[in-house]
Amino acid sequence: MNIPKAPPTTTRPADFTAEIDGVISPLIPTLARAHRAMSQELLRGTGLSAGQELLIMRLFDGPPQSQAELTRWLGVEPPTTAKMLARMEKAGVVERVRSEKDRRLTLVSLTPAGRALHERVSSVWDDLENVTTAGLSDSEVQQLESLLRRLISNLLDDQGSPDVPS
Repeated sequence: MNIPKAPPTTTRPADFTAEIDGVISPLIPTLARAHRAMSQELLRGTGLSAGQELLIMRLFDGPPQSQAELTRWLGVEPPTTAKMLARMEKAGVVERVRSEKDRRLTLVSLTPAGRALHERVSSVWDDLENVTTAGLSDSEVQQLESLLRRLISNLLDDQGSPDVPS
């Protein structure tokens, strides 16, 4: 498998984190940016931008979903989803139609062209997973997944908490 390197404009995590050993919080956005840049590189040639592949995967096996459901699932603001879907609709990848049951809802589904992208997107996800976890054992990958899920849970569980450590 010939996996491209991240674009040269991407800030290298080792450079960014050299001065802040032992501090985890700055590593998280650095990891997210590097992961997104690699995702974008791997998606080159598909006509998709990083983030849009998530919708291809989400809509492939399921029924049409409301724009509001997709917004909640993506964890973004409604205008972000609207812009993303508008671009994807213009490219012929998704279609948006009013629900016949509830005219207030816009339902989103893949077009045949969008469905045809699924296999390529699935391959990109496999490649991204391999690049991201290169050099880790199966046990380390499982441990990393568990730790990341715990961090997410910690942050989501704490969002509504008025208790701030002193």
